[in-house]
Amino acid sequence: MRLLNGLKDIFDVFVIELRRIAADKGVILIFFIATLLYPLIFGAIYKKECVRDVPVAVVDESRSDASRRFARKLDATPELDVRYRPASMAEAEQLMQQRRINGIVYFPKDYGTDLADRRQAHVALFCDMSSFLYYRSVFSGASAVLLDEMEFVQTERYAAQGVTGEAVEEQLSPIPFDDVKLYTPSAGFESFLVPGLLVLVIHQTLFLGIGILSGTTREDRKTLEMIPRRLRHKSIYRVTLGRALTYLLIYMPVVAVVLFTIPKLFGLPHIGQTGELILFLLPFMLATIFFCMTAAAFIHHRDSGILCFFFLSIILVFLSGIVWPQSNMPDFWRHFSYLFPSTHGMQGFVRINSMGATLKDVSFEYHMLWILTGAYFITTGVLTYLENYRQLKRGELLRHIRLQRALRSNTPHKRHHLRAADKVDEAAQQ
Repeated sequence: MRLLNGLKDIFDVFVIELRRIAADKGVILIFFIATLLYPLIFGAIYKKECVRDVPVAVVDESRSDASRRFARKLDATPELDVRYRPASMAEAEQLMQQRRINGIVYFPKDYGTDLADRRQAHVALFCDMSSFLYYRSVFSGASAVLLDEMEFVQTERYAAQGVTGEAVEEQLSPIPFDDVKLYTPSAGFESFLVPGLLVLVIHQTLFLGIGILSGTTREDRKTLEMIPRRLRHKSIYRVTLGRALTYLLIYMPVVAVVLFTIPKLFGLPHIGQTGELILFLLPFMLATIFFCMTAAAFIHHRDSGILCFFFLSIILVFLSGIVWPQSNMPDFWRHFSYLFPSTHGMQGFVRINSMGATLKDVSFEYHMLWILTGAYFITTGVLTYLENYRQLKRGELLRHIRLQRALRSNTPHKRHHLRAADKVDEAAQQ
C-alpha cells in the first residue's frame, strides 16, 4: 500500500510538471526544436570536414625549373590554391594584410642553383596563425609537397651516380611506414568535434529549459503549485523523482535522434555498440537532470536562465577535454570539471561511439556519472524542501498579519474579507 501511494505521488508530480512544460511555449521550443536544430546546424557547417583550397601566394625569385615544379605541386594539393604570384615579398605581405591570402611560399634567388650544385636549398613558408585551421591546411599541404620534392631531388642525384630501381627505394625509405588515421579516417574537424558537441547540446538545452521553467515560476510566485498539497510537509524526494521522470521521458526520443540518428545522417564515426551507449547514457541523463534542477533552485527570473546558459556553455566546452586535453589542464580545473555531468558524458560518449570502447573502458566516467546522480539528487531534494518550507512559513506569516489587523479593526466587514482571502490562498496552494 505504501508503495502504491508513493507511485501515485510521483505520478501526480509528473502530471503537474508535464502541464507546466506544455503551458510554456518557450520551453517546448527549447526541448524539441532547438535540441534538434543545433546538431543539424553543426553538421551542415562542418560538413566539408577540412579546410580546402586555402589561398596562398608564391614569391619565386629563383625562377628556376625546380621552383616552378614545386609551385605546381603546391597548387595540385587539395589543401592549397596558389592564387597569387607577386614579384616581391612586400607585395605578398600586403596581400596577407588585406586578408586575401593565408600563406606565403618564398623561393630565394639561389634556390635553383643550390639544388643544381648539390647544396642544401632553402624555401620559406609563412602561415596565417590567426586561425589554427588555416595554419593546419597550409602547413600540411606544404609539408607534403616538400617531402615529395625532397624524394624527387634525391632520386635524381642517385640516378646521376648510377643507382636506380629498388636500390634507390631502399635508400629513400629504409623504414617504410603506413599512415593510418584511427577513429576519424577523414581527419576532419566535424568527426573530431561534433560528436562531443551533440552531448553538450543535450546537457545545455535541459539546463536552459529547466532554468526558464523555474525562473518563470518564481517570478509568478507560484512555487508551491509545483508540489501537491499533501506532499508539502513530507516526501519531498517523491517530488524530485516525479519531476526528473518528466524530463527523462520527454528527452528519451530526443536523445535517440540526436545521438544515434544524426551521426549516421552526416557520416560521423559511429562504431560503438548501441547497448553500451544506452547503459552509459542513462546515468548521464539522470545526472544532468538533477544537476539542472539543483542549479535551477538559484534562478529566480526567467531571463536569468538564459544568461546562465550562455555563460556556462563556453566554459563546459573547454572543461570537457574535447577541445583541450585534460592531461594538460591545471589540477584545479581538471578536478573542477568533474562537477559537471557534461565532462564525463562527452568523454565517455566519444570513446564509446567513435572509438568502440566498452563500459569497462569508460568505467571512471560511468561511475562518476552515478556518483553525480546521487549527489545532485540529494541536493535537489534538500533545496526543494527548504524552498517549500520558506514558502509555507511565509504564507502562514501573511495570514497571521492579516488576522492581527482584522482583530484590531474588529469590524465584521474586514473579518469577512480576511476569511475570503484565506480561502483564495488555500485554493492557490492546492
